[in-house]
Amino acid sequence: MGFLDNLESDLKNLEKQEERDPEAQKRRNAERASVLAVAPWAEKLKKSPYTQDVLATAARMSHQLRSRIQVAWLDTTLKLELKERRLELRPTADGIVAAFLRDGKEEKIVPVDLNSSGSALVQEWLT
Repeated sequence: MGFLDNLESDLKNLEKQEERDPEAQKRRNAERASVLAVAPWAEKLKKSPYTQDVLATAARMSHQLRSRIQVAWLDTTLKLELKERRLELRPTADGIVAAFLRDGKEEKIVPVDLNSSGSALVQEWLT
């Protein structure tokens, strides 16, 4: 039990040091503020008919292209991937943006209007 007690004591000491560190507190507060600013947009993205339109169009296009478009939610970001192409819908504090990537490099970023058609975005991404 001596090892576990020492480990627990060391972890508590590290936590206390971090609590006293003003830079760590500023960093935590900034991260928290960022998450809180993004949260409403992330929720809108997840529940929006726009997102359902994007996913339905991606499924239809995947069938037409005879290639699989992989879809994944990673934290608050919706990622669609086809071979070397990727489309990411990212919530930000100012709204939602669509990032077009090819071979891991961002080609362009455009703002997303959740009241528009999601199929237009998927068409733009695949052409």
